[in-house]
Amino acid sequence: MVSALGMTATLGGCGSTGSSDTTLKLVAADYGDSAANSSKKYWAALADAYEAKHPGVKVQVSVYSWNDVDAKVKEMVDSGNAPDMAQIGAYADYAAAGKLYPMSDTLSIGTQADFVPQLAEAGDWNHTPYAMPFAASTRVLFYNKTLFQQAGITPPTTWDELASDAESLKAKGVKYPFALPLGPEEAQAETMQWLLSGGSGYTDDIGTYTIDSAVNGETFSWLKDDLVGKGLTGPVAPGRLNRAAAFAAFADGQVGMLNGHPTLIRQAEAKGVKFGMVPSPGRTGRARAAMGVTDWMLAFKQNGHAREIGSFLDFVYEQKNVLDFSRKYGLLPVTTSASEAMSQSDAKSDVPLHAFLDQLPTAEQYPVNKTSWAAVSAAVKKDIGQAVSPDGSPAGVLTRLQSAATAADSTAQSQG
Repeated sequence: MVSALGMTATLGGCGSTGSSDTTLKLVAADYGDSAANSSKKYWAALADAYEAKHPGVKVQVSVYSWNDVDAKVKEMVDSGNAPDMAQIGAYADYAAAGKLYPMSDTLSIGTQADFVPQLAEAGDWNHTPYAMPFAASTRVLFYNKTLFQQAGITPPTTWDELASDAESLKAKGVKYPFALPLGPEEAQAETMQWLLSGGSGYTDDIGTYTIDSAVNGETFSWLKDDLVGKGLTGPVAPGRLNRAAAFAAFADGQVGMLNGHPTLIRQAEAKGVKFGMVPSPGRTGRARAAMGVTDWMLAFKQNGHAREIGSFLDFVYEQKNVLDFSRKYGLLPVTTSASEAMSQSDAKSDVPLHAFLDQLPTAEQYPVNKTSWAAVSAAVKKDIGQAVSPDGSPAGVLTRLQSAATAADSTAQSQG
């Protein structure tokens, strides 16, 4: 059963109540980690401000946890009760099924043009922009400055240096010299960062899955033999270590290094951990690209509210509102105007995000424009940890995942 962190409620109350009113229904994900900073408060304030200027429109928002929100939207769409808008993690299935408005049917030209180009391109399905970027993040290598100083080491720039640093941290008794979360919570993210660091990825340049490429096999063989096999990843097997647990351990001062995204900044600061951030090391130098993750805003066609949806979303994507959301939750702005404002800001909340913003122009996204990606991501979450287990076979696991990806892609194409 889907359990909502936030029950459906009409946010705000400004505006007329005549029969000509339009009510827009939005389902959104909760980026907060407590009731005090729940996304319900952000959307409530935004809806109030919009309704005050547009008395003929009401905005009704339901906020759900990330564990539930995608399933909730699917349930609504499958039952014939699609919301007008959904702010979730995937879109390709809905675009392929003809459920969504193209971006050009809702947003003003100015708002469309303001999206960071590579984020907007990732929202294309069949060469048409359907999904609007809503929030973004990249990954960098976090390291504990205190532990590094005690071990007399400097942040790594190559895999060899990373392994050497991990050895030094282990010798000093650090619990997790390098935390490698390949558990089911977010293994697809950690995996992609390592595939990029090794020089490849989930797909080739034309979008064909290449999970079992020789380069990817070498990457996971190195992880298995040079990190995990040498006891440099801590007491919990990577396949059972989830991202949230790894972040919590870093905030508790038990981790020397790990790949992290912007939300780890506040988590570590709250615990008083002194940390640094550097680009993730590659095989022989800086990684080919950082991993970028984008969350999406979708506009559903079912209720026919294209004009009202566009008006509200133009407001949502105004620079002030984009910056407010990004600063509140430690995420990267998805519009060029807000990104430039943040990169030029020396505000305490903005400076730590500059390292992530610097990577955004070249960051690579999941293959989210493939309708098969959801199935492939689920398979990676389930199986990739076995690739680095003591009796695991990196090549064998990657081959199985490639077969699953090829089958999922074939099924998706036949249904399309």
